[in-house]
Amino acid sequence: MAPHIGGGTPDAANPALLHLILDVLDDNKAEDTVVIDLRGKSALADEMVIATGRSNRHVGSIADKLVEELRAQGHGKALVEGLPHCDWVLIDAGDVIIHVFRPEVRAFYNLEKMWSADRPVEVSAS
Repeated sequence: MAPHIGGGTPDAANPALLHLILDVLDDNKAEDTVVIDLRGKSALADEMVIATGRSNRHVGSIADKLVEELRAQGHGKALVEGLPHCDWVLIDAGDVIIHVFRPEVRAFYNLEKMWSADRPVEVSAS
């Protein structure tokens, strides 16, 4: 399971959706996946997931597979930004916002630092 940053609790507001997202990211070889608890920090979503793809093609493939699986599992209203460039793809799945970056772009924006007031809280490995 991905490290969990933020509110001090790894309990997701929508655990089934978060689990689905993390499984798809893992299945598609996303790297350095982190979950940030946004509850009490933002009304946009309850969790933010950040992951890295090795290249533009890898980022695009991860995003395509994630959107495909979200739709297949009944989360068809996911909004996607950042295709076809694939430096940074944002997927708004309602309760969870997913960012998939190329490594350099992720390092530049450093969303983990921006959104985490607390230290990381490790989620037990699955």
